[in-house]
Amino acid sequence: MKLNKLLTLLFLFNLILVETQAQSEKPLYTNPLGIQAYTYRNSFPNGIIETLDTIKSLGITEMEGGIPDGMAPDSYRKLLDERNIKVPSTGADYNDLVKNLQEVIKIAKILGASYVMVAWIPHDKTFKFEDAKKATEDFNRVGKILKENGLTFCYHIHGYEFSPYKKGTLFDYIAENTNPEYVSFEMDVLWAFHGGQDPAKLLKKYGKRWKLMHLKDLKKGVKGDFTGSTSTENDVALGTGQIDIPSVLKAAKKIGIKHYFIEDESNRVSLQVPQTIAYLKSLKE
Repeated sequence: MKLNKLLTLLFLFNLILVETQAQSEKPLYTNPLGIQAYTYRNSFPNGIIETLDTIKSLGITEMEGGIPDGMAPDSYRKLLDERNIKVPSTGADYNDLVKNLQEVIKIAKILGASYVMVAWIPHDKTFKFEDAKKATEDFNRVGKILKENGLTFCYHIHGYEFSPYKKGTLFDYIAENTNPEYVSFEMDVLWAFHGGQDPAKLLKKYGKRWKLMHLKDLKKGVKGDFTGSTSTENDVALGTGQIDIPSVLKAAKKIGIKHYFIEDESNRVSLQVPQTIAYLKSLKE
C-alpha cells in the first residue's frame, strides 16, 4: 500500500515537473511573420487582391517586395494598408539602383519601406574580384544617398560571393570595403549554406551589419557551389531540409534582426508556406 502511494506521489511530481518545464519554454520565433513577394510571383499576375488576401489569411503582416506589374504605387499601398500588411523592405534591380536611384527612393517612400535591398550583382558565369570591387564602389555611393533619404541599403547574399579570395572570400572583401554606415546585409539562409557557409556563424561574424533575413531551407542531399543557382524545387519547407534553422534563429535574435521574410521558390507554395509557418511557431528556446 505504501509503495502504491509512493509511486502515485512520484507520478504526480513528474507530471508537475513536465508541466512546469512546458510553461517555462518560450517560443524561439517572436517576430512578425513576413513573406518575400517573389514567393507568390505566379499568383500576383492572376489576381493581386486575391494573392494579398491569401497572404493575410496566413497571418502574415510584413512583406518584402516592389510594385506588381500594372499596378500604380499609390493604389498598391492602399491595398496593403487595408490588409494591415507593411513593407519594411523593397527590392531594387542593381542597374536601377545605379542608374535610376531617385525612382527607387520614390517607390520605397510610397510603400513605407525602411530598407532597400538588391539581390544580385551582375556578372558573367563566374563572380570575380573585379565584380566585387565595382559592387563595393557602387554600394558605398548609393548607400550614402539612401541614408540621406532616410533609407538603409542592404545587399542580399546569393552564394557566389563566397568564392575564395586571399585568406577569406569575396564576401569578406565586400564587407570589409563597404562603409557600415551606408551598407548593410540581408542574410539568405539557403544561399549562405549553398555557398558553403554556416549561416549562424556568418551572422555572428558580421553581427549588426545583418538587418534582414530570408527564411528558406535546402532539400536534403543537394550539394552547393558558387553559382548562386539551384533548382527552385530544391526549396523545401523549413525544418525539412539540411539547415539547422533553430541555430540560425538564435544567432539572428542575438544580433537583433527584426524583419524575417519566408521565401519559397518552389511550385509547392500553397503546401509549404503554411508548413513553414507552423514549424516556426513550434520552435521553443
